[in-house]
Amino acid sequence: MKLCMFTPLERELERGWPGLVDGDFVFQLAAQTLQSFFSGGGEARRHARYPLDEVQLLAPVLHPPSVRDFYAFEQHVRTARALRGLEVPPEWYEQPVFYFSNPAAIFGPDAEIPYPPETEELDYELEVAAVIGADGRIGGFTVMNDWSARDVQRKEMRVGLGPAKGKDFATSLGPILVTPDELDGSSATMVARVNGEERSRGELGDMYFSWADLVAQAARNTTLKSGDVLGSGTVGTGCILEHGDDRWLQPGDVVELEVEGIGVLRNRVGTIGP
Repeated sequence: MKLCMFTPLERELERGWPGLVDGDFVFQLAAQTLQSFFSGGGEARRHARYPLDEVQLLAPVLHPPSVRDFYAFEQHVRTARALRGLEVPPEWYEQPVFYFSNPAAIFGPDAEIPYPPETEELDYELEVAAVIGADGRIGGFTVMNDWSARDVQRKEMRVGLGPAKGKDFATSLGPILVTPDELDGSSATMVARVNGEERSRGELGDMYFSWADLVAQAARNTTLKSGDVLGSGTVGTGCILEHGDDRWLQPGDVVELEVEGIGVLRNRVGTIGP
């Protein structure tokens, strides 16, 4: 299934309604959110039908219980650490590691992303995210942009913690959530474009750890809840940092992240805040 949260254009609902995308239409589902849809066993009556060009797709989960972003692509890890004169630590190969991101800073498709005034090195990160459904299992996959203020991140990580404020301001999710019966997360081509120019291309199948590994690590000594977000981490070449060309994002730039089988997550960078 292809699931979504959406609002009819004339309603402009903040959270929106859960929907089932079928061809050029989306069917409203009799549930409050996709989390409650999963908790109800993945079954719900269909209500009204809307043409896709008459709705706005929203983030599949606007207020997730938690956001864990993993570091699962070896090429990205190796390149990013080499820029700091570091090798990949042997512990990285022993278990998937993650950091907690901000569940209060989720943005959906076509939303404007605030430009943090304290950064001059704004970056995108090309990722896939799994959203937890019922019973701690993956309910579906979506595209994820882990926006990063690299200069802020660089300073705080010298202390030995982080990332924190360098990632605290925005995470984008969307445009739809594809259930594992249609997309199992084992392979997909991933592409990033800035203002129409391709900047990144990678393969989801290059993850060093499997999605089962990521779920098991996230669930260890705790309980996963419906709506929890697990990011894959950045695919190799999937951010400006890896390119080393200092072509950082600027206000007004349009970033498109496309994942085969899911679609395009598009956002515009806003003006620099006060």
